[in-house]
Amino acid sequence: MSDTTTPISSSPAGQAPDSGRDSTAAVVSLYQKQKKIYARAVSGWFATWRWVLVWLTQIVFYGLPWLTWNDRQAVLFDLASRRFYIFGLVLYPQDFIYLTGLLIVSAYSLFLFTAVAGRLWCGYACPQTVYTEIYMWFERVFEGDRTQRMKLDEGPWTFNRLWRRLGKQGAWILFGLWTGFTFVGYFTPIRILGQEALTLSFGPWEWFWVLFYGFATYGNAGYMREQVCKYMCPYARFQSVMFDRDTLIISYDTERGEPRGSRSKKADPAKLGLGSCVDCGLCVQVCPTGIDIRKGLQYECIGCAACIDVCNGIMDKMGYAPGLIRYATENGLEQHLDRGSMFRRILRPRVLIYTSILVAIVAAFAVSIALRSPFRVDVVRDRASLARIVDDGRVENVYRVQIMNSAEEVQRYRVEVQGLPAIMIAGPTEFELAPAEARWITVNAQIPFESAQQSGSGMHPIQFKVERMPHDAKTQSVEVSEKSTFMVPR
Repeated sequence: MSDTTTPISSSPAGQAPDSGRDSTAAVVSLYQKQKKIYARAVSGWFATWRWVLVWLTQIVFYGLPWLTWNDRQAVLFDLASRRFYIFGLVLYPQDFIYLTGLLIVSAYSLFLFTAVAGRLWCGYACPQTVYTEIYMWFERVFEGDRTQRMKLDEGPWTFNRLWRRLGKQGAWILFGLWTGFTFVGYFTPIRILGQEALTLSFGPWEWFWVLFYGFATYGNAGYMREQVCKYMCPYARFQSVMFDRDTLIISYDTERGEPRGSRSKKADPAKLGLGSCVDCGLCVQVCPTGIDIRKGLQYECIGCAACIDVCNGIMDKMGYAPGLIRYATENGLEQHLDRGSMFRRILRPRVLIYTSILVAIVAAFAVSIALRSPFRVDVVRDRASLARIVDDGRVENVYRVQIMNSAEEVQRYRVEVQGLPAIMIAGPTEFELAPAEARWITVNAQIPFESAQQSGSGMHPIQFKVERMPHDAKTQSVEVSEKSTFMVPR
């Protein structure tokens, strides 16, 4: 790879594309029926880490809705009441700026990890990868490994094939429905949703999203699999702009492996004029996208490292050194750098810039959350009556003040107004809000006739101050200000 953007080709490394190939034929070949991929099971260091990530991500996804916090669901996005509960945080739609910050952190994390070691997200934590791994496990349980599945598909429809196929489909469907149920459980309290599931009394939208999300999981992980990564995911198309010659990617050591060929375990490959590759084809059989890593880096490669695990197993059986297929950099392969030298090149300008920006954004995000006010205030003028004259010649403006209690306990608030001589609020100034309650309060701000004459007609800036009153000796008062204007008529 180079610092300049270059397309990632599926052609073998060192071979030029066929310039005489007809472009129409190329387009037709792209959309022709794809041959089914029978991925072989693999074990090894990277496969173990992939399953660790599967377990961690799914424990979080399926377990989080069942946790409780302050006698409520710990994580709940209550769209009906426009409140979003995340453990001790109570967020309102006005707090969506935090979602923006979270998305920016995720984007820069992706840039950083990709610049360092390629498609780590795709290979280990992407939902498509995770659920495909789970669905392939169900497939192996009912239909066996690669060879058995191929024989089963090619054979006649016997009772053995029927019950295995029905068992697999049943497991896929149930797991998909469970996934859809859990997804909806983040928006409807999952315990209530569980009671509704027992009586099949979901609401219309709950039915839609349980079935839709379940079907999407079933279809993407059960059937589409590698086609999602190849044709639907945009990341595969622009990954090359994030790589450079010092990015760790899964690489086949052509210099060591070629020329490839089969031989006995006792044979000396040097005397036979062969490289370390025994041309067993297992690296292709274990690949979930069906590519041959020996042809060089291809955009279909999701970085799962299954080919590394299976190749290292073969090297071990043959008595050769591991690492024929390994994480390496383009500079490392060309310049024969050892592992330490390649890792030292990780701290290059691009990585340092990404890291600095990411640390700054995460720090700002954390500080913003920590210093976040325990309540929010919005002030809106009553457009139906901008200004009016009331008793004793007072000039009155009417406002609607929204107070959003972000605490999960009852709070009392005092509303004051400042900015004009003798300005005051006519009516109650103290209000009590229930836990996580948001309420619109009508506030009548008035000034005496003399103050109106002194200030003159027109719009004048004022300021509403809302104070959260301490309810015991341990709490402190908190004050939030919101600007507005006061209109004096001619």
